[in-house]
Amino acid sequence: MLRLYPFARPAVPRLALGMLAALLAALVALAIPQVLQRLVDGTLSRQEAGQIWPAVLLILGLGVIEAVLIALRRWFVLGPGTHIEARMRNALYARLQDLPVSFHDKWPSGQLLSRMVSDLNLIRRWISFGLVLLVVNVVTILIGAVILVSMNWVLGVIFLVCSVPLWVVGYLFEGKYSAVARRSQDQAGDLATAVEESVHGIRVLKAFGRGKFALKNFSVQAESLRGTEIEKARAIAGIWLWLLMAPDVAFALCLVAGVWLASQNELSVGSLVAFFATATVLRWPVESIGFLLSMTFDTRTATDRFFDVLDAPNSITDPEHPVTIDRPRGRLAFTNVHFRYPDSPARFLDLLDGVDLVLEPGETMALVGLTGCGKSTLTALTTRLYDVTEGAVTLDGVDVRDLGREELRRHLSMAFEDATLFSASVRDNVLLGRPEWSERSIEADAALEQALQVAQAGFAHDLPQGVDTLVGEEGMSLSGGQRQRIALARAVAARPAVLVLDDPLSALDVDTEALVEAALREVLSSTTALIVAHRPSTVMLADRVALLENGRITAVGRHSDLLRESEHYKFVISSLEDEERRESLREEVAR
Repeated sequence: MLRLYPFARPAVPRLALGMLAALLAALVALAIPQVLQRLVDGTLSRQEAGQIWPAVLLILGLGVIEAVLIALRRWFVLGPGTHIEARMRNALYARLQDLPVSFHDKWPSGQLLSRMVSDLNLIRRWISFGLVLLVVNVVTILIGAVILVSMNWVLGVIFLVCSVPLWVVGYLFEGKYSAVARRSQDQAGDLATAVEESVHGIRVLKAFGRGKFALKNFSVQAESLRGTEIEKARAIAGIWLWLLMAPDVAFALCLVAGVWLASQNELSVGSLVAFFATATVLRWPVESIGFLLSMTFDTRTATDRFFDVLDAPNSITDPEHPVTIDRPRGRLAFTNVHFRYPDSPARFLDLLDGVDLVLEPGETMALVGLTGCGKSTLTALTTRLYDVTEGAVTLDGVDVRDLGREELRRHLSMAFEDATLFSASVRDNVLLGRPEWSERSIEADAALEQALQVAQAGFAHDLPQGVDTLVGEEGMSLSGGQRQRIALARAVAARPAVLVLDDPLSALDVDTEALVEAALREVLSSTTALIVAHRPSTVMLADRVALLENGRITAVGRHSDLLRESEHYKFVISSLEDEERRESLREEVAR
């Protein structure tokens, strides 16, 4: 509750009013038996028929007041609960955006989705409903117990003694249920991940006829969750047994004792009626403790899961006093750069083991090397998707870690081999890096058209609504080559000082690639560029080529010079040429 308080603080006044309304409703309900006592012992015992109606109307009035107060309780608490949920959801989403890529590498998306939706929904319902009723019902039980004892201490003590097992069972229930609740919510997150993976990979599953295999794996996980939910239900059933049985036993014992006391003239009939009417009023608060406890423990688990994300360490943050580069020239330098992934075993060497490389302003550098040598990782260090473990990456002599992340990513733009688009229009996807162009303008339209021309993405105009056509989730309505060209256009439209391209042309056919490369030459003439090259034709775009081998840059120079001087470079280029020939052959067969 203390951790939730910052999110709930603005809603506290209305929640307090809701509790007050609910408590007043409970007190009104407890007042009705007192009126019954006076009705039975007074009006009915004296057979004053004329006085019955005022008492009946009083009871009716109290009932109406109770109903109004209950309605007020709902009105006070429902709105604030949704605001709390919205604040928490926004905070969680902002945190997910702020956390580094290394966090998302380890966390399944289904787990994050279940926290964002199911867990926050549970917290909202508990704050609006569970917390209010738990507090009010406990207070009602305590007040009612005092009233019962004041009516007749013998019956009151019997009633209280019968409630002792409930506290013991509740304590045991907490220990058992909390662990099961956490396991259930984690399994629900895993199941959500399985569904998401199956939906995203539906083409692969259908292509290989593995739908039944996926269904079998899903069924195993669903059955495991079902077993956990049954275990939860058994725990809840166990406490409900006591919550239902204890009041009935108390009623029976009090009835026997009450009749005996009435026969001994130690208790009036009206007092006996009032006692049982009060006990009946308390029955709902006592029985509600079971599901309120289970809701509370579920919410505690949901809160823990929520703060698992908010408390996740963020190693990539803005500096306390960020440096600003007003007019970046685009000089990009790697100085003794080391990098290893956090989960890399200590026995392995650094993936990048002392990289030294300098790109002069306006220069285009191709980065080549064998698969798995760390080319993509090196490009990711430029925009701080990951941070170096040793050494420095500098832009115009300024360590990128001394720049604010937002400013750094304005100066450097990336296009990835795995092109990811958003469920938005082509226009919105291409101009994503220029938020000032979110509204239509002549300048925005010109930049959009230029970027599409460079990326040879003119097909966008032929879509049903042109550049305003929605591309669907992750752009799956487009082909792989079309997605890559839109992603390349997005990087070009950002107009950065440094353009980092991680093999952005791999899905293009040879003819389209040639057109894109020709257009890129014009863009790259005024922009510093680092290009991961998986094709010899991409290497030809570069002024110089850097060879990455065993975690280090072992050669830098012109393509023709490196072919003469470096055997390893010659081997890498021949491997790329072989792969390019295989791709060309596949395209010819496809035609």
